[in-house]
Formats: sequence, structure tokens, C-alpha cells
Amino acid sequence: MHNAYCVKKFSTQHETRNTNPMLNTPRSFRVEAVVLRHRDWGEADRLVTLYTRQRGKIRAVAKGARKIRSRKAGHLEPFIQVTLQLARARGPFIITQAETINAYLPLREDLALTGYASYVAELLDRFSYDEEESNISLFNLLTDSLTRLARGDKPWLAMRYYEMRLLDHLGFRPRLFECANCAAEIKAEDQFFSAAQGGVLCPSCGASLPDARPVDVKTLKYLRHFQRSSYADAQRAHPDPVIQNKVENLTQYYLTYLLERGLNSPRFLKEVSRTKTEKTERG
Repeated sequence: MHNAYCVKKFSTQHETRNTNPMLNTPRSFRVEAVVLRHRDWGEADRLVTLYTRQRGKIRAVAKGARKIRSRKAGHLEPFIQVTLQLARARGPFIITQAETINAYLPLREDLALTGYASYVAELLDRFSYDEEESNISLFNLLTDSLTRLARGDKPWLAMRYYEMRLLDHLGFRPRLFECANCAAEIKAEDQFFSAAQGGVLCPSCGASLPDARPVDVKTLKYLRHFQRSSYADAQRAHPDPVIQNKVENLTQYYLTYLLERGLNSPRFLKEVSRTKTEKTERG
């Protein structure tokens, strides 16, 4: 049986979802937000992409934020949780006031943590559209994930848990307990995984589908563990480095399929890891 639930990719599934522009927006309003990224805008301004508790993802301009004496600039760096006063405009909203709630300072003091935080932000940014409805569960997942990184939790585990919960909230939960093609119960043996089918395939179905990738019993075990466990229970997992790589690679394969192109932050993390290894080897 074909898994129509996950066959449509993210961009196609959202064609009908992105139909809720922010009508009746007051002239000025406050939001709680996390800065996902920013870029230069005009001669002295900055365009900031935010994920807000009240309104989902929005973009807003910080006037004069690139000037040396700007009071707003320090509050609008990536991964900072802020309270903002926004004014309605013809284009992006205008940021009139900014106050930091949580700066998550460790995420800026360690290059690897910066990379992991960038991954958290990039993944949510890529999976969300501007001016969608509020999704408090996603906002809480975002702040919880940044908190876990900042307080020193194991980054690999925190990222795998984040990915699984994000897929759940977005409606792309992979099928891991029955064949995504024929619905047969998955037995304790090596299987296949198909991004197009949205999950694990039994050996019979997997062998007949060209995009199916082999997945061994241990890798599937940890994928299931992250999918059905609380974060406290997920922390008890201790996969060896080989299984860690397999779990991460399979998840990236699925995410890349849904987004239709790769992410930038995993490449940055690999470069950071390679540089760190080279420095260690040189003594």
C-alpha cells in the first residue's frame, strides 16, 4: 500500500497551507521571538528572520541596526530569544523596540555549538513559511533545543531528538514500525528505508524500490527510540560512533528529500570537526 501521507514533498504539501496572511494586524504589537538569521538591508538596516510564539515565522527590519551606536543590534543576533515591539509597514514589519530574554551565550562562545544552533535555526526556517499561523509547540521545541545545547547536553543526541520532534509537529513523522509500502509489521532484522515512501520498508518491498536504502537493526532501534521517547528517556541512549553516523545520515537523507535540497549547517559542522581533528593530531 502506497504511503500517500509522506509522498508529497514539503513544498508541495504547503501549497494549500500558506493561505493565512496576517489579516487585521494591529498597527503596533509585541511578540516573543527567537532570531533565526539576519542579513543586510539597505545602507544601514538589517532584515531579521524571526520565529515568534504568537505568529510563527515573520521578517522584520531593524532600522539603523548596522550603525555602530545602534541599541537594537545586540538584541538581534542569531539564536537570541527576545521580546520585540513591531510596527506594521507595507513591506516587512519594523522593529521599534527590542529586549533580550535569553542570549544563550555559550552558543556564541564555542564554534561547534554555533554550528549546532545554526542547524536548529536553519531547519525550522526551511520548513516554515512567513506569516503562517502560530505554532506554540514548534516555538517551545526551538527554545528547548537551544537551552539543551547551551547547558551542555550531548549535541548529537539533542539534534536527533530535535529532528524527530520537528518531523512530528510538521506532519512528516516517518513510519518505523510497519512497512511504509505494504503495512506489514517490521521484524527484528535488517530492513530498508525510503524517503519517498515515508519510512521503513520490509525486505520484500525494499528490494523492489530503487530509492530504498538499507537500514540495519541497530540503526532502526535508535530511530524508534528517539521517535517514541521523552527527552529524558532519549538521553539514556548511548550508540557507538558507527551507529551515530548511520542514524544521522539516514535522517539527513529524509530531510533533504522533504526540502528538495541540502542544508548548509551540516557542512559547516563537518568542517569544524575536521579542523578540530587536524589540530588534535598536530598536538
